[in-house]
Parts: sequence; structure tokens; C-alpha cells
Amino acid sequence: MFASSHRALKAYAEVGVETGVAAANPHKLILMLFEGAILAVAAAKMHMQRKETALRGEAVSKAIMIIDAGLKASLDLKAGGEMAGRLLALYDYMLGRLLYANLKVRPEPLDEVSHLLAELKSAWAAIGTTPAAAGHAAEPRAAALGQVRA
Repeated sequence: MFASSHRALKAYAEVGVETGVAAANPHKLILMLFEGAILAVAAAKMHMQRKETALRGEAVSKAIMIIDAGLKASLDLKAGGEMAGRLLALYDYMLGRLLYANLKVRPEPLDEVSHLLAELKSAWAAIGTTPAAAGHAAEPRAAALGQVRA
């Protein structure tokens, strides 16, 4: 009985995420990527503490995929200029730290990556709350910062 309830809750959560993605603007999608990466890093740390090697590896792989195929891939290096280049380097650094944490079974790099992601998420969220200047939407300003590809 519990297993079927758990499956139902998991399916409901997946539908909620899919619906959120379908309805989200580019700014919200990036926030969702940050949230997903932060959750994956937290899961990796929990599995590390529990000595669950396979689950730790899966969680680290998920965080890497979100950062690499999501956040990093969304950078527009032409529109974002130097800022986009710095973000690219920071994402590459985070990827290296995640690999190191998994290989050496060290929680400190996970904490470091989690902190960096939280800082970037906070800054990204603040961009969305700033009033649009001269009638421009938040997404073009965000793209100018190098984060979102049009």
C-alpha cells in the first residue's frame, strides 16, 4: 500500500515539474535549473554520508548534467560578453569540484558548489524582481548578462 502511494506521489511531482517547465519563461527555467542542481548536490551529500556509493554517483551525475547541459548550455557568449565568459569558467570549476568530491568522497567540495549555486540563484532571482527599465522585459536584460539564449 505504501509503495503504491509513493509511486503516485512521485508521478504527481513529475507532472508538476513538467507543467512548471512548460509554463515557465526563460528566466524561470534558469531558476528551476539552479534549484535542481542545488537539490542534486544536497542528495549527493546525503548519499555520501550514508555511504550509498551508487546513489551518490547518480546524484553527482545529475548535478553535473544540470550544470553542463542546462546552465552552461544556456549561456550566450556573444550577447553576454565578459560576464558570460566568467560564468562559463565558474560552471567549469563547479563541474571539476563535483567530480573531485565524488572521486575522493569528500563533502567539502559539495558544500562549496552548493554555496556557489545558491549565490548565483539568488542573483538570478533578483534580476527577475527588478522593475523593467524603459518598458523592457526581464528576459532581454538577463540575456544581456549572458545567461539566457534567445
